[in-house]
Amino acid sequence: MANLIVWYDGECPLCRREIALMRKLDVRGRIDWLDLAAAAPSTCPIDRAELLARFHASEEGQLLSGAAAFAAMWRAIPLLRPLGLAARSPMVLGILEGLYRAFLAFRPSIQRFARRFE
Repeated sequence: MANLIVWYDGECPLCRREIALMRKLDVRGRIDWLDLAAAAPSTCPIDRAELLARFHASEEGQLLSGAAAFAAMWRAIPLLRPLGLAARSPMVLGILEGLYRAFLAFRPSIQRFARRFE
């Protein structure tokens, strides 16, 4: 049984590519992957628009967002576990969150670019 739930936007070309890679790396099957494009509303713990705006995961029942959600996902994947463990440090997590927020500002442009190659 998975101990982590990850919600992702199956309509986003960036998300689909990233999640495809993460699924391959999740060799132990520790993550439940829920595509928000196909998920029933009852599987969403918060408003769907909010889930689409930032990356979310639930680790042991705790809803995480942004860099904390990425760190939880990384901890569940053996190859990325050291990075996820490092993110337990408030300083490291703060840096990752700052980088994630910067990425969010450019994400719409990157998504438009990625859609051209589909």
